[in-house]
Amino acid sequence: MSLSAVLLAGGESRRMRCDKATVEWRGRPLWKWQIEKLRAARPEKIFVSARSDPLWRPPDVELILDMPPSRGPLSGLAATLGAIETGHLLALAIDMPLMTIEHLQLLCSRAASGTGVIPMIDGKAEPLAAIYPKEARAIFVEKLQGDNFSVQPVVRSLIDLKLLRAMSISGPSREFYRSINEPRDLDRLTETYRS
Repeated sequence: MSLSAVLLAGGESRRMRCDKATVEWRGRPLWKWQIEKLRAARPEKIFVSARSDPLWRPPDVELILDMPPSRGPLSGLAATLGAIETGHLLALAIDMPLMTIEHLQLLCSRAASGTGVIPMIDGKAEPLAAIYPKEARAIFVEKLQGDNFSVQPVVRSLIDLKLLRAMSISGPSREFYRSINEPRDLDRLTETYRS
């Protein structure tokens, strides 16, 4: 399977009150942890999806600007799917510090030609750590023309079209999908996972 990867870092981080990418987690900024996880998947190319070029972007990581006007992850995923030359795209959000390399590799192993993998927790898709086939781009672009910019309806359409395969997540693996949106989320994670 040919694979590209994208770090989704286009949020405004209003609740965090600073750029989430630069928040320290276990002694390093989140962006470093997440890029390292993506590199371990050995993609042909790594992108960062953002509203503007972040100062922290490594020189070997290509910038993808959101399709204007920015509609959150929907815009970032649509733009990146349009830029890849591989069959699949591994997407990972900047704010999921507990995601592991092994779990991302498991997601990759479940993808097939023309079909990606969407993790599901309690029936709800987790679209910001998933594998998308290049063919999904047309559906993302179509949804950008409407007035509902949630990724959930896109995921349902992709599952119906057999472009995504649902993967149920249970037990301890659910923790991998915890995101940090505000300082207290980070404080709780730090307290819980003190090394």
